[in-house]
Amino acid sequence: MDSTGSRLGLSLGIITLAAPIVALGLFIGSFAVTATSAAAGNPLAGRSFYTNPNSTAQVAATAAAVADPDSAAAATLGKLAEQPSAIWLMPEKYPLNTVQADVTAIADAAEEVGQTPVFVVYGIPDRDCGNFSAGGLSESDYPTWVASIATALTLKASVVILEPDALALATECGNVEQRVAQIQQGVAAFAPTVATVYLDAGHSDWLTPATAADLLNRAGVAQVRGFATNVSNYNDSAAEQAFGEAVSALTGGAHFVVDTSRNGRGGNGEWCNPAGQALGGTPEATTDGASRDANLWVKEPGESDGTCNGGPAAGEWWNERALELAAAAGW
Repeated sequence: MDSTGSRLGLSLGIITLAAPIVALGLFIGSFAVTATSAAAGNPLAGRSFYTNPNSTAQVAATAAAVADPDSAAAATLGKLAEQPSAIWLMPEKYPLNTVQADVTAIADAAEEVGQTPVFVVYGIPDRDCGNFSAGGLSESDYPTWVASIATALTLKASVVILEPDALALATECGNVEQRVAQIQQGVAAFAPTVATVYLDAGHSDWLTPATAADLLNRAGVAQVRGFATNVSNYNDSAAEQAFGEAVSALTGGAHFVVDTSRNGRGGNGEWCNPAGQALGGTPEATTDGASRDANLWVKEPGESDGTCNGGPAAGEWWNERALELAAAAGW
């Protein structure tokens, strides 16, 4: 991916997966909800998003509190850990044989405290086209894995962001038709659920609105709530708002969410641990009735993008950078 891409920066393990192959029907039409009808009211309004007690931020905050409970670092990391961020579902951590039970447990825990979990589905075959976040499932296992996640969320209120970078990278990777079909599989799987689903659309420094809209339309954005922008990136909210509105106008009024976890200073064109950045707006639904449904922390802001600009391996927690982001935001 070139410098305009997200480069999600996730640490990946290796797990051998084995499970029966279950055919997943691609007939979306019987479950279709048009973008226009889905736009009747913001489904995220009034929701409290789930704060994962096992997040990397919480682990860091606990360690800091044990080392020096009265330190400024412990207080800042504790505040970071209180912010709801997305839970990334990757087959390396949530394999095919346990993913349904794992997601059910998370959704149940969120329901018990009256919160709505945000999930990122990130297991598409040839994920990241073999770059830093390489991995993913086989062509045969992927539909089954997604269907298992959907089954767990059939009657559970949740937000699902489907396959960051998959569509945005497709032109560069030369697999547009394959990616469109794979995202359609996800759309079909979640259609009978109550999950609020957003397809990933890249961001304002990557695709033109016309290109993003074309990919989203082909992948079935009209059958879900809308799309997500700026996942794991740093573009400011004004740029993403303009991009989102332009894409929305070309997708039948599809709504969108923005990853604001690290966009407080708007980035500098770098995707991998750029210096001088800040936390962005905290996660919350919007209330202005416009096309933007919410600000979300999709990327945990203290996690490294990779071994660049002094960072640790991709996906590892980086205390120094987390504290810098917080300080720059005035925390």
